[in-house]
Parts: sequence; C-alpha cells; structure tokens
Amino acid sequence: PMRQVEPPKKVAAAAAVYDEDDDIDLFGSDEEDDKEAARLREERLRQYAEKKAKKPALVAKSSILLDVKPWDDETDMAQLEACVRSVQLDGLTWGASKLVPVGYGIRKLQIQCVVEDDKVGTDMLEEEITKFEEHVQSVDIAAFNKI
Repeated sequence: PMRQVEPPKKVAAAAAVYDEDDDIDLFGSDEEDDKEAARLREERLRQYAEKKAKKPALVAKSSILLDVKPWDDETDMAQLEACVRSVQLDGLTWGASKLVPVGYGIRKLQIQCVVEDDKVGTDMLEEEITKFEEHVQSVDIAAFNKI
C-alpha cells in the first residue's frame, strides 16, 4: 500500500526567504564600483598612451641598387664612384659597389644604398647623382626592396 506524502514545507519557507533577499543583487554592481572601474580604466588608458608615446615610431626604409652608367670607356670609374658616394643626404647610407661590364670595354657602377622613405626619394637621389655630368650619363634603379 502506498502512503500519502505531504509536500515538503521547506520549499515554501525557502521561497519566502528568497523573497526577502530579493533586494540584494549579488551579481550587480554598485555605482561606487562603476565609478572606481571607470577611474581605473581611464588611468590604464593614460598609462598606455604614455607608453605608446615613448616608443619610437617604425621608420620605413628601402634598399636600392643603382646602375650608374658612364659616358664612355675612358671615364675614370674610381672618380665616378667617389662622386656618387659624395652625395650625402639625411637618411641615406651607401653600401657595397662593383663594376659590371656592359660591352665594348664600358663598365657601369652598380652601387647599393639604404634610404629612409620619408627623407629621401628616388627622384631626388637620381637628380643628385646626375649633377656630375662630366662622369655620369644616366642612373637607373636596378632593384628596389622595402626593408
């Protein structure tokens, strides 16, 4: 035989207790906490901005290989290289060079340089080199690579 069981009264009592605690929001936030969090966030953003300002900006550089062609085979190539290297600009660094045969005894100067993109343009560099008209016939860019 089955007995009749009464529903537990504790559930009704727990519900009554829960109704009393309804005003307390354990997972909510107080206005003071919001103000504190906002102040902390602002302070961290300020610190991040200061840190970012101290960091040097990335400088865009390019590696350029120039072909400097002389007028003829009688051009003094050592003098030609000295003239090219005499071009000094802010953001320009000269590298290695070599003489490459073109034909009929004529050799061209192939010279490497690294430039900062914001400070030195290829047009400016070509103009400066071609100012040595007695030695330089033309200047070509053989290779241009971003670093």
